[in-house]
Amino acid sequence: MLNRLMRDHKHIAILLKILNKKRILLESGESVNFNLVRDIVEYMQSYAEHSHHPLEDVIYDYCLDKYPDLPRLARLNEEHQQLVASSASLMSTLNLILNDVVVAKEKLIGDLSGYVSAQEAHMLFEERELFPILANDLKDEDWHEINERCLNKLMDDPLFSDDDNQLFDELRNYLSLSD
Repeated sequence: MLNRLMRDHKHIAILLKILNKKRILLESGESVNFNLVRDIVEYMQSYAEHSHHPLEDVIYDYCLDKYPDLPRLARLNEEHQQLVASSASLMSTLNLILNDVVVAKEKLIGDLSGYVSAQEAHMLFEERELFPILANDLKDEDWHEINERCLNKLMDDPLFSDDDNQLFDELRNYLSLSD
């Protein structure tokens, strides 16, 4: 399960790098493919917010119950909620733009910048603070119990999996061309 979370972080980092490049292009007055940006945010909303973060929450809640002496990393749930709000705000701005509503460039740049920064800081926190605790303190039987609890939260990654899912095709093609 921890390997899955770390793999998800690698994939999310790829997408955040693309969003950051798009932000830089916008700042320099270049045009960007807003559909691609929206697809990235939609992926983050559909996968990260509905599978990845809930898995982390299940693991964290398990640790709080079973190992009350482990350091309390209460900011995890709070950050997950903040990321949901940030992605919703960014998606709202993107939808306005895609519906030909005039939006100040600074608004979009600010939303993009805030979203990418928040995601990167959150992943850094997890990788430096949470994941080492999980790797060092949880035993095989703990991971077995966590896997059981996570079964209803698990979903296949709709972008970085080998299935024939056509969801995010444009984004998948973009990623394959940028390698």
